[in-house]
Amino acid sequence: MSLQLKTVEMRQGPRWVGEGFRAFGRRPLALGLLFLVFLAASTLVAAVLPFVGAVLQLMALPLLSLGYMVATQSALLGGPVHPGQFIEPLRTDPRRRRALLVLCVSYGLLALAVLALGAWVSDDALTRLQQLAAAGNPSREQIVALLEEPGVTRAAWLLAVLGTLLSVPYWFAPALVHWGGQGVGQALFSSTLALWRNRGAFTTFMATWVAVIAMVSVGLAALLSVLGAAQLATPMLFPLALLFSSVFYVSQLFAFNDSFGGATTAGDEPAPPPDAAAP
Repeated sequence: MSLQLKTVEMRQGPRWVGEGFRAFGRRPLALGLLFLVFLAASTLVAAVLPFVGAVLQLMALPLLSLGYMVATQSALLGGPVHPGQFIEPLRTDPRRRRALLVLCVSYGLLALAVLALGAWVSDDALTRLQQLAAAGNPSREQIVALLEEPGVTRAAWLLAVLGTLLSVPYWFAPALVHWGGQGVGQALFSSTLALWRNRGAFTTFMATWVAVIAMVSVGLAALLSVLGAAQLATPMLFPLALLFSSVFYVSQLFAFNDSFGGATTAGDEPAPPPDAAAP
């Protein structure tokens, strides 16, 4: 399928968020369980293979994004939604499969390098903060002491900037390989060009997400406080994170459709091999 890069108006960003919630509402249990299954599987692998598993987690993130696009498209067409859609793109022709695997491996290694750089700049303070949180009920003094260590602020900014720069070329690259038949280099370039050309829409998209998460979090905290159930705020974090993460990935299909003219639908012909795809 030939995809054409389009210019998207700024107001589309918030609409992607709304469309994501509406699509999620059609199959909330199935689409929510997708992220839960991915999280459980990756956590298990990381626990069994401490270092290798963590690297595999990073490498699997491009398939998480693409798998949600495939699942969302299937849900919109009245089809099934299941965890097998995470690896469904790997069952296509060998050239697209190799391109997707290259994207996964390269993303995982680059993300690992970014995390290693952040750990070095912060003297591993961010890792120790994660370990402290995982240990359960850290005191406020312990957290403040870690956050005040030299290098933590620099590391946080470094991770934010480098993480954003890394995400741009990989944002749509897996979908461009899967549906557009593009090669690795072309997909990375097309994704970067799409986000740059439509930076207004993507800025409002991310700003809307920040606003939604902030309003829901503050509103929930206020409601629980009024009801005298403030202690439930922490247990509510996980289901909220699961909801927002799932809807975020669901919304990616609508951003892709507007940016490139739409994904292949059921019954369409397979995409051409990478070197035969339109630029």
